[in-house]
Amino acid sequence: MNRYALWKYIGIVIALILGAIYTLPNFYGESPAVQVSSGRQTVRIDTALMSRVETILKDAQIPNAGVFFDTIGPNSTVRVRFADTDTQLTAKDTIQRALDPNPEEPAYVVALNLISNTPSWLVGVHALPMYLGLDLRGGVHFLLQVDMRAAIDKRLDTLTSDIRTQLRERSIRHSGINKTPASIEIRFRDQEMRARAQDLLRTQVGELALRETGQGEDLALVAALTPAAQREIQDSALRQNISTLHNRVNELGVAEPVIQQQGADRIVVQLPGVQDVARAKTLLGRTATLEIRLVDQDAMAAGTSGAVSVPERTAGGGIRQVPLKREVIATGNQLNGASATLDENQQPATAVRMDEAGGRAMRAATRENIGRLMAIVLYEKGKGEAISVATIQSELGNNWRITGRFTIQETTDLALLIRSGSLAAPMEIIEERTIGPSLGAENIDRGFKSTLYGFAAIALFMIVYYRVFGLISVAALTVNLMLLIALLSLLQATLTLPGIAAIALTLGMAIDANVLSNERVREELRGGRTPQQAIYDGYDKAFATIFDSNITTLIAGLALLTFGSGPVRGFAVVHVLGILTSIFSAVYVSRAMVNLYYGTRKKLPAISIGQVWKPGAATPVGAK
Repeated sequence: MNRYALWKYIGIVIALILGAIYTLPNFYGESPAVQVSSGRQTVRIDTALMSRVETILKDAQIPNAGVFFDTIGPNSTVRVRFADTDTQLTAKDTIQRALDPNPEEPAYVVALNLISNTPSWLVGVHALPMYLGLDLRGGVHFLLQVDMRAAIDKRLDTLTSDIRTQLRERSIRHSGINKTPASIEIRFRDQEMRARAQDLLRTQVGELALRETGQGEDLALVAALTPAAQREIQDSALRQNISTLHNRVNELGVAEPVIQQQGADRIVVQLPGVQDVARAKTLLGRTATLEIRLVDQDAMAAGTSGAVSVPERTAGGGIRQVPLKREVIATGNQLNGASATLDENQQPATAVRMDEAGGRAMRAATRENIGRLMAIVLYEKGKGEAISVATIQSELGNNWRITGRFTIQETTDLALLIRSGSLAAPMEIIEERTIGPSLGAENIDRGFKSTLYGFAAIALFMIVYYRVFGLISVAALTVNLMLLIALLSLLQATLTLPGIAAIALTLGMAIDANVLSNERVREELRGGRTPQQAIYDGYDKAFATIFDSNITTLIAGLALLTFGSGPVRGFAVVHVLGILTSIFSAVYVSRAMVNLYYGTRKKLPAISIGQVWKPGAATPVGAK
């Protein structure tokens, strides 16, 4: 009667084994480490750098516990494990000085980090420790300043190019277009052309306020952004940058990042439980913007710098200066995407997609410059670098390709670099705080003790009150806690103080389900059922009550998970997972252990479930 089918026992055993495997990584701890990442998007991390780091440490006679290379494409990193923090700090300074002799222009980010001590066989099955939040483990806090002046200036650059194109298409003659820090000045020689231009811009570019200046043949039309347009540009820049930061943080696998606006021009980024601190700083600190310009080939032939000059890394590893024309054809915020592809000859190429304004500007600029050079320039921290210089072979529009003697990896890297220039405005990290684990040590200790003491009190009560059934309930509660930690680790969730509170609540709810089952068995014994029949009917009838009560609580947890944020969401994640593991452990695991202990006995005179008094009886019935 009280026996599970073999497949149920096998399923429970498999769940217990997997739970133990995915819980184990949380007990191995971490070791201090130094991590080397790319400081600029054009600098790649490869195995040659790993060898170089090994040589640096060997020459400095700094012992280490291993150098590791993470092969994750352009975001690859080199990590070095150390035995203690003193050696870690010494190694960081040594590596930093060797790799970045010029601190003003660092090519690499050398940062302190932690490496999990989880054995490789566990890592191989993706068994990793769960993250801890800022209030427990620490993490990284950034305050980013958005350059709003640059956002407005970039918009004026785009409008200048757009106005030039529209005037040319309408055959409106002018004497030149100049951009000043706050406006665009268009010069004319006669009143008719100025009037036509004014009518065109009023209908086509509503974000500009127009003002007529000059007399005689020295006429001008000054176009400035309206206050409403400036506010919209600033708000749009913040929204786009926050969206871009979200995409970048997603690459870190952070479960509950905090990315929000602070004031009119600042963004707060908090990465609780992030393990890869150096990569977080690299991704968020890359204030990259993109510009497409024509190369000044006259200046190149003369060996001069032209209006603007930026460096380009050659195939041989050298650097050459590329003179550029002042006019910006298109910017990164006009790009819809870039991807590695193949051209008509099945050779690697990079496909670029632009919006309507960008496509119109590209058509106008390339139509008249076929056979000349065009450069894609990536600006980081105010300094530009040409990531591609190619010959214009035909008129380009919204979709075009960059071809040449590229490898597949080079086109993939180029596509990533182009996509990275989608920030609406440059950002600078003005505040950075790395919150160490010592700050959360007291919270961890108190949270652990509260959970432990609560568990011990529950266990003591259950064993004293329900005897063997109480011991089985405590074993099921232990399984529940193990499975919950395993799920949090498997999902790489971030555990915070509210999460610890949710664990304590889960333990209470889980034992409540066992109490319902035990009391139902007692009730059946009072009704005159035999011990075996009481076990069967008790668990069977208690299931509906347990299921209903947990489902209603699950609905509330899902509402918190859907609409909550921050600490509330952290609580909800643990709460929802805890409900699922509670149902499994309290109903199936508990029943399996009862079946194994009592179900094999054909003649069972009594069960150890505490005192079961039948009304009017002088002795307990069916219990001991």
